[in-house]
Amino acid sequence: MATYAIGDVHGCFETLQRLLRRVQYDPGQDRLWFVGDLINRGPGSLAMLRWAAEQGDRIVAVLGNHDLHLLARAAGVSEARKRDNLEAVLEAPDRDDLLAWLQGRRLVHREGELLLVHAGLFPEWTAAQAESLAREVEARLRGEKAAKLLAAAEQKAPMRWKESLSGLERAQVALAGFARLRMLDEDGRMRPELVGPPALAPKGCRPWFDLPGRKSAGSTVIFGHWAALGLKIGEGIAALDSGAAWGRELTALRLDDWRIFQEPARESTKED
Repeated sequence: MATYAIGDVHGCFETLQRLLRRVQYDPGQDRLWFVGDLINRGPGSLAMLRWAAEQGDRIVAVLGNHDLHLLARAAGVSEARKRDNLEAVLEAPDRDDLLAWLQGRRLVHREGELLLVHAGLFPEWTAAQAESLAREVEARLRGEKAAKLLAAAEQKAPMRWKESLSGLERAQVALAGFARLRMLDEDGRMRPELVGPPALAPKGCRPWFDLPGRKSAGSTVIFGHWAALGLKIGEGIAALDSGAAWGRELTALRLDDWRIFQEPARESTKED
């Protein structure tokens, strides 16, 4: 029995299936943890969602920003983007069931000292606080005010976490951390426009996981979202977005022994 954490699939469903054959995945015994962004850009988003929904508790998948974007489009609070590849899902006869399954995914999954999230954690959060806050935001995402939060989640503002935040603003900033966080400036504000590698960041901006005094440092955070960062295994982190959506590789990390497996991406994705 093994558990594999898998990077951003982005609709590269055939590549995922090849990767699962490479690791000799046994659905009767093994478990899969997905870092989010199951869909969009690649051509297999519909197949990916259908397959994932059939797996039951054999898989854990947290919500990524592209997953949230699909929910926002379905709710009518977001327009299509240039590289979107979601029409097959939105036009599918079983779309409502698939969207309900996706909306039921968590933002944070925590087992012992391992924490799975799509993008990152604000440095003020302990692992326990992040988990509690995730449950808070998930309840709003599944409630009557879901559309307002999904619309707010589409904004890419330089937000900063404060415990004193409340209501929609609190949920919006927390969700941005879970689903979009990469870099923070000297004042602790997200810099969502900085999508390149850390070495090219402006002075004073650092990756969220490099902030001194980060309160989640006692846990190992497994995340994706940052293709320009690439595969990075370090003290207390495992970054697994190795750029499948950009024609690079899809990565699996076996959590039992931290062995890495990769499969070259072969699907063509929408270009900028």
